[in-house]
Order: sequence, then structure tokens, then C-alpha cells
Amino acid sequence: MQVATFAAIDIGSYDVTLEIFEISKKTGIHSIDTIRHRLELGKDTYAHGKIGPEMVEELCKILQDFVRIMEGYQVDAHRAIATSALREAENNLFILGKIRQMTGLNVEILSNSEQRFLSYKAIASIESRFNKMIEKGTAIVDVDGGSTQISLFDKDALVTTQNIRMGNLRIREKLQPVISETTHYERLVEELIQNELYSFKKMYLKDRRIENIVLNGDFFTEIVFRNTEDKASRTLSRQEFQQWYQKVVGQSATELAVKLDVPIEYASLLRPSAIIYHRLVEEMDASLIWTPGTHLGRGLAYEYAEGKKLLKVAHNFENDIIMAARNIGKRYAVNRPHIQNMDMTSAEIFDALKKVHGCGPRERLLLRIAVMLHDVGKYISLNYVADSSYNIIMSNEIIGLSHAEREMVALIARYNTTRLPQYDVLVQESSLNERQYLIVAELTAIIRYTNALDRSHLQKIQSVKAVLKDQKLILNLVVNQDYTLEQGLIADKEEFFNEVFSIQPVLKVKRQM
Repeated sequence: MQVATFAAIDIGSYDVTLEIFEISKKTGIHSIDTIRHRLELGKDTYAHGKIGPEMVEELCKILQDFVRIMEGYQVDAHRAIATSALREAENNLFILGKIRQMTGLNVEILSNSEQRFLSYKAIASIESRFNKMIEKGTAIVDVDGGSTQISLFDKDALVTTQNIRMGNLRIREKLQPVISETTHYERLVEELIQNELYSFKKMYLKDRRIENIVLNGDFFTEIVFRNTEDKASRTLSRQEFQQWYQKVVGQSATELAVKLDVPIEYASLLRPSAIIYHRLVEEMDASLIWTPGTHLGRGLAYEYAEGKKLLKVAHNFENDIIMAARNIGKRYAVNRPHIQNMDMTSAEIFDALKKVHGCGPRERLLLRIAVMLHDVGKYISLNYVADSSYNIIMSNEIIGLSHAEREMVALIARYNTTRLPQYDVLVQESSLNERQYLIVAELTAIIRYTNALDRSHLQKIQSVKAVLKDQKLILNLVVNQDYTLEQGLIADKEEFFNEVFSIQPVLKVKRQM
């Protein structure tokens, strides 16, 4: 039986965690050791915009210890990630360089959408419970030091996911100057987050029925519910949750630290977390609260097991990314029949050109998302679609995509209708490397061409078969209407397509009688 040992390092807002996992097809993912070191990196970032040298020095010493522990366990692989504290720090590149120099670790700063996707995968690793729960209206509330992520599911599909920059550490630091002047701390927190929650409810909840709430994020959910009667299922009724909340919110950080046997710094973060959880439970009127007790480290382990095919994955995570993009398109009123027609033809062309572009499933996913969102800018302006589409995509998180991938999608949308600059020009205003630029060019060429194949937006193409032969891409189209317009206006798209791929597209049109 193949057993892999994997180490996950999570550099968070208020602690740095190393978790060691054993993974096998027979027993799944099993945590065998967890080392957590308290270090409030977010305190510097959220207050001053950068992390001070003393904190950086301490972080490097902690990570050096983690490296020695991993060597002791003889781990097969490891992954070190950082979240909002480093992501928002102005000096994060200097810090990453120092960590690499002092420890040999290559730390990856996750975008918020990547971070929340990993947290979500951690929950989904408990597959039987998770898959059954999201058949009904379900919200995942993921609270960390910097922000709160709210993801809505219904009928086994992701409806939306939104980030509110109000996390427990950020709230604690904001309210620090006035906390001594009130005896009603919960009111201050509620007033601070109320407007964001109201906007979320108005835009995304509406009449949606939420029956279940999953409370996720950090180890607080373990502290909160470790004394509940139903430890196995880790569920609470609405009434039980309310009873717990009243016990927590009415106590000071010092009293909570003594009662729960945790450092006072952790106890000071528990209260804002509890208030956020409570407000969302009340706003959504949920009847069942589930606390799976999973962490980001488990999501890292799950993703590693996925890649190594150590686990059979039942949930379709790619579909969640597609659904997130589709719902953004829906919000900006895209032409769905046109999108569906383009999706069919672009996927066929992409697959036929595999030997030419050398791209894989991830790039195919980016193509599909770019198709779904390429003309969202029409919602803002019919005259400036390209720039409007770019700005909308860059302003909307797509769960599961990195910042660079989202930028690639946005650039494809922008240059679908405008000239693609050379790399040395584009790199001055983007973070793309040369390989990413080539992918943008290739996917842009495909989208331009497939968009022109449905120039009338009448979905004339009923079926398409693409075959690569002798430096030509033969497209056999079956259409249900006169195709003169599309054939007459496609020449300039063919020119760019040929420039990018050195392949000449050839249309063979058959009219369906």
C-alpha cells in the first residue's frame, strides 16, 4: 500500500502552522502532527502596510525549525503558502527572498481566491457529508485574520463566492482605540460589518433559502465546539449556537482565555469571529450549523493527493470554477446562447490544436472562462467593451484562479476586439511572463476566431468538427441558416490566427436542410 508523507506550512495572519499528513488510498488523509506558533504578522500589515524586520527575523527562525521537523519526518513532499498578511504587505518580495535565503523554502503567496478554494477543498475532503449538504441551500463562512469569505451553494452547484475585508484580526486592530470606552463590544463589531453584510444580502441572498451554514477558517471552530454533545457530527442547532454565542460575547478576552485555556491573544480574536458567525447565521436564518474543523493545511494535502492520484476525487472542482465564472457572466447580462455556441466551437478548436500549442487542461479551463466573460463589458459600455470587460474581470474574484490566471482571462477579453501589443509593451502594465503571454495570444486567437464564427449572434452553427492536417485546420461546420455574413467577415481573424499558430483555418460549410 502506497503511503505518502506530506507537510503543509501555512503562514497566516496571527500564527504559523506546520501540519504533517499521511496519505494513502486505503485510509485517506490523516494528520499525524501539528505545530502552531503564534506570530501576529497581520498586526504589522493591517496597521502599517508592511511587516517589520523583527517579525521577519522571528518568522525565519520558526520556519527553520519547521524545516528540521520535516527532515525528521522524512516527508515525501511539502508546500509552504502565505495568505493575506504577506499578500498585503508592501515588502513581501523582500520577505520571500529572506525566507528562501535563511531556510531554503520557496513560499507561495496565494491570492484570496486560491486560498478560499483550498479551504473549500479541505471541507470537500470530507466528501460524503459535504456533497449531501450542498444539495440544499448552504453557505460556507470562512473567517481568517484579514477577511471573511462567503460562498453560497444550491443543488450541488456554487452560486457565488464573495470576500468581505473584515477578518477577526483586522477588526480587533481597528477597534483597539475605542475598546476601553464601551461595555458593548459586540455592537461596535456589528456596526463595523453591518453595511457589507447588508450589501451582500441585498445582492446575493435575496429570496434564497439557506438551510445550512458551514463555519470554517481557523482552529477557533475546534475551540468553540469541542465541548458540544455531538462531537462526531460537529453540528449544532440554531438554539445551541445561540447559547454558545451568549456565553462567548458576554466575556472579556481575559475571561475567555482562562475559560478556554488559550493565550489571551487568541481569545481576543475569538470574540470578533463569534460576532461575524452570529450575524451571518441570523441574516441567513439557517437551522443547522456544521463545523468540520478543517484547515488550510488539509486543503494543501488534498490537492497534493489529487495531483498524485492517491485519492479518488468525487467532487468536480473544475465545475465550481466554471459556475463561479458563469454567475459573473449572468450578473452582467451576457448573451448566453452566443456564449454556449462559442464554448462548443472554441473547445473543438483547442482540442484539435493540442500538438501545436502544447497546452493542457488548465489552459482549456481558462479558455472556457474567457469565452464566458469576453463581453461582460457591454453591461457598462457598448462603445468601450474591451476595457470595460477587462476592468470587470479584474474586479471580480473567480474562486480557484490565481491573480495571474484572472489577469490572463481579463487580457484575452480586452484583446478579443483590440490589437494585442507585443510582449515588451504589454509587460509594462501587466505581471505576465513570456509563457503566460504566449498562452494569452493563443487563447485570444481562438476566441477571436470563434467569436467571428457566430458574428450574427444567431447560433447558426449546429455542430463543428475540427481536424488538423498539413498545416491547415479544417473546420467542418453544419449550419442551419445562410452563412454568407460570417464567411465574408472572417478574413482578418484568420490572419491573426495564422500569425499565432502558423496554421491556416479552412471552413467547410454544410447547410442543414
